[in-house]
Amino acid sequence: MDLVKEGAVEMRRLQITTLGCKVNQYESASLVEQMKSFGWRPVLKGMPFDLCIINTCTVTQKASMQSRQAVRKAIRSNPQAVIIVTGCYAQTDPDEIAAISGVDYIAGHSRKFSIPKIADSLVHGDLPRIDVEDVKRPFPFQDMPLNDFAGKTRPFLKIQDGCDAFCSYCVVPYARGRSRSLPAKILLERVKNISDRGYKELVLTGIHLAKYGLDLTPSMNFLHILKEIESLAGDLRIRISSIEPMEVSEGLIDFIARSEKVCHHLHIPLQNGDDRILRQMNRRYSSKSYRELIEKIVAKVPDIAIGADVLAGFPGESDRSFERTASFVRQLPVAYLHVFPFSRRRQTRALGLSDQIPPEIIKKRCAVLREIDEEKRKRFYTRFIGQKMSVLLEETPDRRTGRLKGLTTNYIPVIIADNRGHKNRLTALRLLRIEGKRVVGEIDQECSSFS
Repeated sequence: MDLVKEGAVEMRRLQITTLGCKVNQYESASLVEQMKSFGWRPVLKGMPFDLCIINTCTVTQKASMQSRQAVRKAIRSNPQAVIIVTGCYAQTDPDEIAAISGVDYIAGHSRKFSIPKIADSLVHGDLPRIDVEDVKRPFPFQDMPLNDFAGKTRPFLKIQDGCDAFCSYCVVPYARGRSRSLPAKILLERVKNISDRGYKELVLTGIHLAKYGLDLTPSMNFLHILKEIESLAGDLRIRISSIEPMEVSEGLIDFIARSEKVCHHLHIPLQNGDDRILRQMNRRYSSKSYRELIEKIVAKVPDIAIGADVLAGFPGESDRSFERTASFVRQLPVAYLHVFPFSRRRQTRALGLSDQIPPEIIKKRCAVLREIDEEKRKRFYTRFIGQKMSVLLEETPDRRTGRLKGLTTNYIPVIIADNRGHKNRLTALRLLRIEGKRVVGEIDQECSSFS
């Protein structure tokens, strides 16, 4: 079925399903914007469509499974539609996707950007075409511009892609390739555009974010571009997504401490609190150096929220090793944890390691770490009860309560008590109490807005 009819180009129905990280979310939003310029009309989930793009994830076995499920669901819901699969799972395991009857086109990361141009030429019923290049070869940052943030209050800006770390458990370098950066001139133009359009927060995102600029000519570092962004940001506050501990310099800490625009929030992956396991993971720091870094940041920025990734069940993680990790994170002055089970991934060194941990033990260890996460969040939120804080109220209301919701600069999720606030506005709220996984706040009568 050729999707292009003779005569005038008509609006055709498009659905995009996105799995995984903020980078994938950004790239999907850019695809939607570009597809609209080619005459495609995005439709909501559950509605009929003529073309479905599934932007996949493969960071864990579960993510790969969910990606396959999303592909099969799209095919079942509309067997006549054209199905395009892209993203990290499409890059690393295209043959597995090609084995699913009904897939029309499989686009690797370097081909994702051409999907809007080739979508019209796909004919349903042909054998799946695999268009995947080897990401081990060097290739430049492929820009996916995005101007329409689809109702988002806090737009993302992807400034970096790829990873050079090659942690022994991680498939990302094999899926995304080596580190590469958005040219600084384009980056700063995007920041100014977002600021000029009245947004109040920008989230900088990438795969190995703090490697930004090292591949550019002339080269620059992340702190340098952060200072440039701050000078153009206007009323924007700047939120930094995940950043590796080895790349949090004294200069970056001092800059965050004195900046009036950079959010007091960092996500710094830990992965494990046992030094032997850290070495096996190819993580280039010790538990001692990680603790010293976190304590140094908190000393200079006392209200900062620091999050940490922790991975449970890495091969060789004994009961004693795990207890060392659990004890370590309990003592760390972090605000929350993101907990992940170890997942064997093809191409990674950890795949072939001995002493693999049984799934039931990994599940129990994750449960322990998630209990610690709940304790950390509650303790951190409690520190700020009774205080007045600037909250960016978002466009989309809280699903459970229907009330307006937002984030403080230090990443506390807040729902407003009486819905009298203004969307996309930095509003002064008095934090009243913890309610479930959020904090309830009310508008402070003395100073209702920071904007």
